[in-house]
Amino acid sequence: MAPTNQAAWIPAKKALPFKVGDAPYTRPGPGQVVVKNKAVAINPFDWVLQYIGPALAGYINYPFIFGTDVAGEVVEIGPDMDRFHVGDRVCGSAAAIAKEVNRPAEGAFQLYTVMRQNMLTPIPPNITDEQACVLGLGLGTAAYGLFHPNYLALDMPKIPAPTKVVGKSGKPRAVIITGGASSVGSNAVQLAVAAGYQVLSTSSPKNFDYVKSLGATHVFDYNSETLAKDLLRALKGHELVGAYTIGNGSVKACTAVMRKHDPNLTRKFIAVAGAIIPPEKLTTFVGKGTYLMAVMGGIVKSAGTRMRTGVDAKFILVDGLADPDSVVSHIYEDFLPQALEQGQFVPAPPPHVVGNGLDKIQDALHLQRKGVSGKKLVVTL
Repeated sequence: MAPTNQAAWIPAKKALPFKVGDAPYTRPGPGQVVVKNKAVAINPFDWVLQYIGPALAGYINYPFIFGTDVAGEVVEIGPDMDRFHVGDRVCGSAAAIAKEVNRPAEGAFQLYTVMRQNMLTPIPPNITDEQACVLGLGLGTAAYGLFHPNYLALDMPKIPAPTKVVGKSGKPRAVIITGGASSVGSNAVQLAVAAGYQVLSTSSPKNFDYVKSLGATHVFDYNSETLAKDLLRALKGHELVGAYTIGNGSVKACTAVMRKHDPNLTRKFIAVAGAIIPPEKLTTFVGKGTYLMAVMGGIVKSAGTRMRTGVDAKFILVDGLADPDSVVSHIYEDFLPQALEQGQFVPAPPPHVVGNGLDKIQDALHLQRKGVSGKKLVVTL
């Protein structure tokens, strides 16, 4: 007899709040498992989808189950499954919102989620479910922008991390990752360090020590008027391989740095993970339109920016997230299991538990809208 499942449903386009109700228990197919969720984490993208889902993901058929970040226990395995077994503790990225998936059974905001083995990693005994569930979308977005050939195309992370790695110039390789205390930034810093790059990052001063603990060699105040100069000074004697930006104003600063640091550099590339979204932008009709125009305008403008400055700033549009051969899958399968077990990679940022139960997910989304720094909101189940 199948277990009884429930979910926090979004019943219709732009419906508020989520409705907790019965959901079918879906059995896993080949390469899949069913996870009994113990903790789920909240991403800014979750509440953005709630407000403007039809504009960003028009393919979704409602009612639907959102959510990406999951930690729990495997309760059923699909055919030909050899990577996981019933009883294994796992965490990873649910794939419901991927265009090629598009089904509620793979959403995180429910008691039982169908997960793909290539988007999961075992949880070591010393890591709690609340800590483990923070990876998910932040990890995937970080990995995609850093390693995918369409973006920074950096070397993949290794165990142990390479030391004293130099580029063709004979100088140590460095990458700028702004917003190092954010969910995406916390993962990007660690992944880049594990790939052998020196990381220069930004955050608010209260998070300097935290970002350095993740492996960044330098951390600067993202509000500093001398940010570009500070980055240039720290980059002396280094080969800059690119920038990964999170947060308002960071593309402008990184563009200035790239133009001045090495004018002869053939590939000057910025992977743009997005800006901090003010909630009011998505809670009014005019604000929604303005935000969407800004996003689409930014994508269109990247080519113009390259012609004007010689720096290509490209928004990260994660495509083929559930592809078994994607860079994200390689992180989950080839890097994370051993890296988490050995402590080379830690789930970050730290969790802040909002409450227990599916009915607390909407509360967590409201808190996320107000802004979160240096932590990730989690709901236990």
